[in-house]
Amino acid sequence: MSGATSDWTFRRLDRADFPLLGRWLATPAMERWWHHEWTPEALERDFGPTADGLEPAEDFVAVRDGAPVGIVQRYLLRDYPEYLAELRSVVAVPDGAASIDYGLGVPSLLGRGEGPAMIAAFVERTWAALPEVTELVVPVVAANVASWRALEKAGFERVASGRLEPDNPVDDPLHHVLRRHRPSG
Repeated sequence: MSGATSDWTFRRLDRADFPLLGRWLATPAMERWWHHEWTPEALERDFGPTADGLEPAEDFVAVRDGAPVGIVQRYLLRDYPEYLAELRSVVAVPDGAASIDYGLGVPSLLGRGEGPAMIAAFVERTWAALPEVTELVVPVVAANVASWRALEKAGFERVASGRLEPDNPVDDPLHHVLRRHRPSG
């Protein structure tokens, strides 16, 4: 796997993907940083509304060379006003901003440049699919060095650090906020 953005495709997550997603969420890296239950009930509760189009966020399966290898979530920050207000306590966020979350579910791909490649490919897809999105703003727990380094390698710049509620209660609230602007032209 070369890491080239052209080798990545993304398809909407549906219920048929829930068993695979559950296995990914149970891997040590995903379990540590996503801190998400992987029971069928939890997957239905947390991913079912998005799969049905009842939630404004979008969940995608990242596919590399024909094989599903990860998940990417995308959402307009304005669709989550409480979260947006919390984020704005740390950094200025324009109305046209979106955010993403991501994870590789295949442990053998970790540390090989595939995370940054997946993120970069998804960013390009976002620019094409959502012309109203002016930038991507992504907060990451400061302790999750691999995650914020992957964003930097995918063209994001760290623009702020501050205290935000962590997904995993064992984490310190310090987050780094990274941003990537839509390219001009």
